[in-house]
Amino acid sequence: MTRVPGQPAAQTAGQPGAHTAAEAAAEEDLRALFGRSSTLFASFAGPAHMLETANEAFFKALGGDPERTRTGLPIGQMLPELVAQGFIAPLDRVYRTGIPHTDRDARVLLGGGAGAREAFFDLTYEPRPDVGGNVMGVRVIGVETTQVKHAQRLTAEHRVLLEQIARQAPLPDVLDGMARAIEDLAPEEVLVSVLLADADGRHLRHGAAPSLPDFYNRAIDGIATGEGVGSCGTAAHRRRSVIVTDIGTDTFWDDFRDLATKAGVAACWSTPILARDGALLGTFAMYHRVPRAPQETDLALARVFADTAALAIERHHADQARTAAEAREKAARDDLAFLLDTSTALASDLDAAQTLHHLAASCAPALAPLCAVDVVESGRVRRVATAAPTQDEHDLLASHIPVYDAVDDAVARVLASGTSEVARRTPTGPGPWHTLGVTGYLCVPLMDRERAFGTLTLLSTGEHTFDGHTVALAEELARRAASSARNARQYTHRAALARDLQAGLLLPDLPDVPGTDVATYYHPAGEGLDIGGDFYDVFPLDDGRWAFLLGDVCGRGAIAATTTALVRHTARAVAPLLPGPADVVTAVNRALTNRPGSHGTGFVTLVYGQLTPTPSGLDIELVRAGHTPPLHLDTDRTVHPIDTPGILLGISETTHVTPRRLHLRPHESLVLYTDGITEARRGDQLFGDERLVAAVSDAPARHAAQHVIDAVTRSVHTFTAGLDIDDDQAILVLTATEPTRPSAAPRA
Repeated sequence: MTRVPGQPAAQTAGQPGAHTAAEAAAEEDLRALFGRSSTLFASFAGPAHMLETANEAFFKALGGDPERTRTGLPIGQMLPELVAQGFIAPLDRVYRTGIPHTDRDARVLLGGGAGAREAFFDLTYEPRPDVGGNVMGVRVIGVETTQVKHAQRLTAEHRVLLEQIARQAPLPDVLDGMARAIEDLAPEEVLVSVLLADADGRHLRHGAAPSLPDFYNRAIDGIATGEGVGSCGTAAHRRRSVIVTDIGTDTFWDDFRDLATKAGVAACWSTPILARDGALLGTFAMYHRVPRAPQETDLALARVFADTAALAIERHHADQARTAAEAREKAARDDLAFLLDTSTALASDLDAAQTLHHLAASCAPALAPLCAVDVVESGRVRRVATAAPTQDEHDLLASHIPVYDAVDDAVARVLASGTSEVARRTPTGPGPWHTLGVTGYLCVPLMDRERAFGTLTLLSTGEHTFDGHTVALAEELARRAASSARNARQYTHRAALARDLQAGLLLPDLPDVPGTDVATYYHPAGEGLDIGGDFYDVFPLDDGRWAFLLGDVCGRGAIAATTTALVRHTARAVAPLLPGPADVVTAVNRALTNRPGSHGTGFVTLVYGQLTPTPSGLDIELVRAGHTPPLHLDTDRTVHPIDTPGILLGISETTHVTPRRLHLRPHESLVLYTDGITEARRGDQLFGDERLVAAVSDAPARHAAQHVIDAVTRSVHTFTAGLDIDDDQAILVLTATEPTRPSAAPRA
């Protein structure tokens, strides 16, 4: 690795000096808190235990007071408080017996009153013999363990705090416990306060201060961060510790001096609590009752616990962020589920009015207590749907109709602007607002492209208000509802158009054919939006004859409708002029092959015939052009397929059809049908010819034409289990009836 000249070589982990600045600072804080071990030595003489000599560590441990730490005085006179604490007794025993003695963690209070200091020592008492073996004094060797004791307590308290943080204990509990632990650990009285930074870092909020008066905590809750704003506000602003040793004279406390005096605090040392990225989390403050400057141990203690507080606060912020994220995720899932459920309900009915009823029912009470939907029809506003908690409120809201061109009506304004309107007040303009207890409204347009055709109005009552989330949800719901309503209207118009056009291609009413019972059936595939290709017709000819036909055009829609009309109208036009069915079919084929390409090129299957009523039934002549074979049902309920040859129409200029004649006796039927019947499906299985024959033969012995249709359609419906069909279905049944007997002549 190349090193830049003049720069020190980089340290790697594990090498001496590899510690970061933060690690070095932390180690220095530990040294300041726990101290360095030093050995005490003192030599006493005679039964009065006069101090002959001692090392510097001994005098320092006793406080370093010259009046209390000098040689030539008995220890009991020099430090009288040790007599009552039993410190002299071990000296007496060793001096008397000559047997060494050891005390572990001996607790000693040095000094008196409020200035007394608690200290702990490991002490060894050894006799000092003369040359003759007589004990002439006692030698004391010891190590002060006060720092160790404090370290143990500090470690225990710190471990408890870390465990609380790991267990995700509430932040107020962690901070309160930390403050109390520091107050217990400090050798002198200290009052601890933790303030928490707002999200913007410009204000400090109360976090924990168990020993400060409540009035003080309330007064400083929410103070701004800034230069000269007490110790804490200034420390938060500077991002470094601020030491005020005397509140009574420090200018930082000019605005808070009276408050501090009332609270009985005279000094305040504040340390900023910073996140790992340097962001302000709060402040950690240590108050004192008297003016006081901090020792290094005080500052180290503040830094250690400020870091602990930072860990707790960051953990709290992380928990809050996770909780907020989970809440947002749940709200998003709930919104999505609400929109999906509502969208499903809106799209479930292809009726525009019912769609808007679903919209109102979905909004109340999910988005607001009251809801109304209005649409514009013929230049007037009509209320088409309402939702309310009670029937009386529902009726009252439904009875109110906005005025389309009123300037003081919210619905009129939204219809004109196409923009949502929301307010925390009753709507302008007349209405039952006070009776309903309305306190606010949200009016959202229902748009059809760039034009508002209606509005969705949500009304608040009581404490309910509209927030941005509700507005966005209502606007999205209105957009989906408008789309569903527009699709429903288009479907209704298209279905009506298809129905009207289909009705024009089929017989509006069945003709009264002499000697014949006529019944028809037509069922389009799908939802009836396209014109079907199946058709039938029955019309009169000259000389008492009647023509009938049933066919199927390849394809669906407008082209199929054009072809159907061409076949029917051609047959009706030429049938009275031509001698028989074969000639009529030839003319129809010529019309199909001569049609313009824009009118379609698909083929047609057709059964065309003519019937003549006779005293014994019906004489029939028919031809089949590529169509399914008609069925003859006789009086024995036997079915005979009429399979006469014939090719499709519209694919060749010549036709090859063979006429077939038959006679229907009374109660015999001719059944014409399209392939939508035989090709009805159940999975991969077709209804087929055999099931059709069986269904036709199930008709009663003296049946009507409708009985045959009922038997066939019932069998097909059972076979398909009521599922939608894939192709149009058409049936034409001609049944010969009993001849009408002449009435008897009246007697003379």
